[in-house]
Amino acid sequence: MTTVVMEQIGRLFINIQQIRQIPSLVEQSIPSLPCTVKDWEVPQIFREPYIHSGYRPVRQSWRYYFFTLFLRHNESVNVWSHLFAALIVLLKLQEFSQTMDFWSDRHTWPLLILLVSAINYLTCSSLAHLLQARSEFAHYSFFFVDYVGVAVYQYASALVHYYYSIEEEWYHIIKAFYLPMATLLAWLSCIGCCYAKSNAKVLHPWSRKLYQIVPAGLAYALDISPVVHRIYSCYSSSCTDSSIWYHECQIIFFLLSAYFFSCPHPEKWFAGKCDIFLQGHQIFHAFMVLCTFVQLEAVHLDYKQRQHFYQTWHRDSWPVLVCFVVIVSSSIVTMVYMRHLVKVKLGLKEK
Repeated sequence: MTTVVMEQIGRLFINIQQIRQIPSLVEQSIPSLPCTVKDWEVPQIFREPYIHSGYRPVRQSWRYYFFTLFLRHNESVNVWSHLFAALIVLLKLQEFSQTMDFWSDRHTWPLLILLVSAINYLTCSSLAHLLQARSEFAHYSFFFVDYVGVAVYQYASALVHYYYSIEEEWYHIIKAFYLPMATLLAWLSCIGCCYAKSNAKVLHPWSRKLYQIVPAGLAYALDISPVVHRIYSCYSSSCTDSSIWYHECQIIFFLLSAYFFSCPHPEKWFAGKCDIFLQGHQIFHAFMVLCTFVQLEAVHLDYKQRQHFYQTWHRDSWPVLVCFVVIVSSSIVTMVYMRHLVKVKLGLKEK
């Protein structure tokens, strides 16, 4: 009996030893990665105001930048915040697909477009922050792709607000121009962001922000107008609409995200202390994720509770699809063109 017990203890000890070796085995399987560097060790285009360290060295292999997903640097939070959010929205898409017929029910298409657009913009943002540090050309290229994702998501947000959330009074006021104007403003937002990024070396920081914020602000003012009118109408009539709280939250979260996108706070107050955590752009990411989540909840509730409205008003689906194709194609063309201009400016040969 004693012998059997000792044999079991010996096997347990061996198993524990093997488990303890796992971290070292994983570490050995990952190639040796360069440490992060200071701001003065990377070109100006990669430096962020008041962020002094945590930068990844440029001109490393693509493999290195993919592996930095698991390292601590000043883009880690930006990468993981949107990567986790994209996975959650993907699970939401799978959850909704169990009760909604995305294939044959055309009234579900706007919600499907929003879900896919949200996954797309979150994924593009994660890739941009993960891979942009390889070279100056990669920096421009990946953020151009990011701006395409944002523009398409802007249109998708406008679409679901117009399709599911709008009140009849506001619908009859804006139905003649809303979708074409939302498409145009989303495209102008993409152009403004691409132009600001491609001319980052010559534009004053506040000028760059204006090129990014003004078109996006105009787009948001139009896109959110059905929701604002809906909230106003609800309070005027003392309604008990269950989705109103979510709509209010999405407006609050968006405005907070806009503030932290526009202003480098709190790193401006604590220069060099927010290099890894609590940067303004990281807080912007967090509020945008919250905005996306509550928007999905609000729109899903509207889809379930307001069928008698949208099934009557939106009998034709072709304007939705045409505008979606236009914003996707025009944004991609803009991205490709701006990428070509940057390549010429940097003196790179076509590959």
